[in-house]
Amino acid sequence: MKGVSVRKIKKICVFCGANSGKDVAFVNAAFHLGEVLGKRKIDLVYGGGKLGLMGCVSTAVAQHERQVLGIIPSAFTVNNLVGETCGKEIKVATMQERLVMMMELSDAFIALPGGFGTLEELFQMISWAQLSIHNKPIGVLNINGFFNGLLSFVDHAVKQEFITPRARKILISATTADELVDKLQAFRFEYDPALSKLKWSPSSSQKEKLDLTLRL
Repeated sequence: MKGVSVRKIKKICVFCGANSGKDVAFVNAAFHLGEVLGKRKIDLVYGGGKLGLMGCVSTAVAQHERQVLGIIPSAFTVNNLVGETCGKEIKVATMQERLVMMMELSDAFIALPGGFGTLEELFQMISWAQLSIHNKPIGVLNINGFFNGLLSFVDHAVKQEFITPRARKILISATTADELVDKLQAFRFEYDPALSKLKWSPSSSQKEKLDLTLRL
């Protein structure tokens, strides 16, 4: 990335499925992403447990002796529902508390294939970036075209003027882990002149309440 200023990324939060998916390529890509993070000396924040792709990426990062932090709602730990977290674990009361903590503790976000939970986490981070609650890069690892339909829908929403071209730039995509991490490091956030004037004070109890309920 000659001539490009590189963002310092120490921790990446990965959103992905608690299932492995139909295509073995998803499992292979999750392990490979973990290896790439480990080799680049990047620590992992994720949703905890060892199921599905979540277990694959966390195991690979841990094998490269990088820190792994699982943030998990207490309800999931009853009867060992999701398995043992590979690394340090923080238990929280709610799903939204989990997501807020993920945002605060991470420098960037990557989504691997997953279901409704993965999509909720991805779009919540995108909407918070649009509202200037954070300015951290967000990307999807588009394995075997898994996210093609989603990316096409987002582009359609831009054409229909529900998403601005500036906001569209928030969502990065790549087909390989190395390319995606490179893009995250090169990302430069473009503030919306109107939304950037919103005041999101970390010490404000009103702000905390808004953070837990905002949806676009």
